[in-house]
Amino acid sequence: MEPSYNLAIIGGGINGCGIARDAAGRGLKVYLCEQNDLASGTSSWSTKLIHGGLRYLEHYEFRLVREALIEREILWNLAPHIIWPLRFVLPHHRGLRPAWLLRLGLFLYDHLGGRRLLPPTRVLDLRRDAAGAPLKPGFATAFEYSDCWVQDARLVVLNAMDARARGATIETRTRLASAARGADGWALGVEDAAGARTIRARALVNAAGPWVADVLKNRIRAAQEPRVRLVQGSHIVVRRIFPHDRSYIFQNADGRIVFAIPYEDDFTLIGTTDRDYAGDPGAVRASEEEIAYLCAAASEYFAAPVRREDVVWTYSGVRPLYDDGAGKAQEATRDYVLKLDAAGGAPLLSVFGGKITTYRRLAEAALAALAPHLPMPGLAAGWTAGAKLPGGEFPVTGLADFTLDLAARHPALPEGLIRRLARSYGTRAGAILEGARHLDDLGRRFGPDLTEREIRYLVAEEWAASAEDVLWRRSKLGLRTSAAETEALETFMRGLAGTAPAG
Repeated sequence: MEPSYNLAIIGGGINGCGIARDAAGRGLKVYLCEQNDLASGTSSWSTKLIHGGLRYLEHYEFRLVREALIEREILWNLAPHIIWPLRFVLPHHRGLRPAWLLRLGLFLYDHLGGRRLLPPTRVLDLRRDAAGAPLKPGFATAFEYSDCWVQDARLVVLNAMDARARGATIETRTRLASAARGADGWALGVEDAAGARTIRARALVNAAGPWVADVLKNRIRAAQEPRVRLVQGSHIVVRRIFPHDRSYIFQNADGRIVFAIPYEDDFTLIGTTDRDYAGDPGAVRASEEEIAYLCAAASEYFAAPVRREDVVWTYSGVRPLYDDGAGKAQEATRDYVLKLDAAGGAPLLSVFGGKITTYRRLAEAALAALAPHLPMPGLAAGWTAGAKLPGGEFPVTGLADFTLDLAARHPALPEGLIRRLARSYGTRAGAILEGARHLDDLGRRFGPDLTEREIRYLVAEEWAASAEDVLWRRSKLGLRTSAAETEALETFMRGLAGTAPAG
């Protein structure tokens, strides 16, 4: 007998997993399939920020900025192990935006909504403050404000884990091959390594990210015209440029902005770019032109120039923005747009655009659109605002205390390992470290501090199935792992195939 669900979701990025979590909590029987790994598309390639989007104020997107600003502290509270505050330094560049305009924008940013724990904007004298030391001597004044940092791919996985805990079925490496619509539901043909099968669902959500148009045209064959604008955003990673823990936001003469952010302790992340993209979203790569642009943008501010040979890693993603007719890619709206098609009987909801910061509100809006078509006997709308994500069950400002407590319970384990596990798994780190008195108790090692115990946890609990899943999505340990260690990890994980629980 074909399995039947209230709601089927195509796409295992932040929007799809956020909708799955919210829907499962509201009592719906949910199915989600992802053609690759969770967060393997756009959701892994962001600038890793939970932020209001300061530059969106220039485009008068006040509703979007206000919603995102309110979400910052809500999300920080839900997952304080993978989300934490950052201070951003915005140097005043003579000849670009005037100081009065920056002050006005930051005043609005501080007061549009939601800031309770994050500190407000302040003015810096870069000739005396440590933030000025890495910069060229011509920069005298800066504004420092608050936003938050997130381990983006882990945020996706945590939403999927919580959805599964509430009854959702989550299937990775499972592709939607076909979709047939009837008056009372959808018949969906899905394919995985075991072959093809059919599932049924009352309603369908197309949250396929950069593939949303392809799914509409070639799998669902819907009449709906997909207004999608694919915009490429690329980043570079270099060795750590500055010793302090603040980030920079730099203005550029072309109107764009670039961030320089402390990254994985020993590195600096610089990004992003904005340019239209045509082609396979799965094949996107940072171009030499983009790399040169980011190096030049950072070198405009840093005293020591950032050169091509300093780049140790690049990544690039495609944002599936709603095509609002903007002339330039950086001017296209980052707001989400939901299109409901219920004229043919069974409802189809397609998701366009969106920011990682507003994924939870997008999920609420998606379920509000589907509410007339689906019974929702579970939790009330808005429940996700107060329900901790897996591992985040400690006070919002309690990460340092939690890390100290974890270290005290495992005094023989390396400090760096304890800190990384606390910031990746929060209270779930206990499941990895249970009974471990020495590093050897965690089994075979793959690289500096990646252990067999952690890998087995990722396979059993987090859908990890390859070395890439572990090294570049569940963590960023790929920055420190050799080719030989990666190959050994891949071989080990092939031996674990089939040990992960279904769904």
